[in-house]
Amino acid sequence: MESELYPFEFLVHGTPLSLQAKNRANLESWKAKVQETGISHREEACPGFFLDPEPLAAWIFYFAPAPIQGDVDNIVKPILDALKGVAYLDDRQLERVTVQKFEPETEISFVSPTKRLAEALEAERPTVYVRISNDLRWREVKW
Repeated sequence: MESELYPFEFLVHGTPLSLQAKNRANLESWKAKVQETGISHREEACPGFFLDPEPLAAWIFYFAPAPIQGDVDNIVKPILDALKGVAYLDDRQLERVTVQKFEPETEISFVSPTKRLAEALEAERPTVYVRISNDLRWREVKW
């Protein structure tokens, strides 16, 4: 059952940095931007919401302005760390993390995008779409 906060979706405009970023100040600035954007969205969407230690899933989509040079998996940890205390108590609550890059030449087709994802699809790049959800129906997948 979805609570008032979840799904928690927001966009961060800018190029995500990885843990391997040479300039630590830039990395900390990126994490602060993610955190501030998440806090702003949470306060707007669900003021006074208390975080619970429930299992969650995360999606991170990076809409890049050009082919990216690094590995897409390197952008995940700074984003998830920035959301501790914002979207969840601890990132250990995340049972599933899906990350995907969409470079300019990538054809994108979502059957039924949420309003926020539709905004990401139309946004100027670089943009990062983040979704945290307590809907764990994916556990029912039969292989």
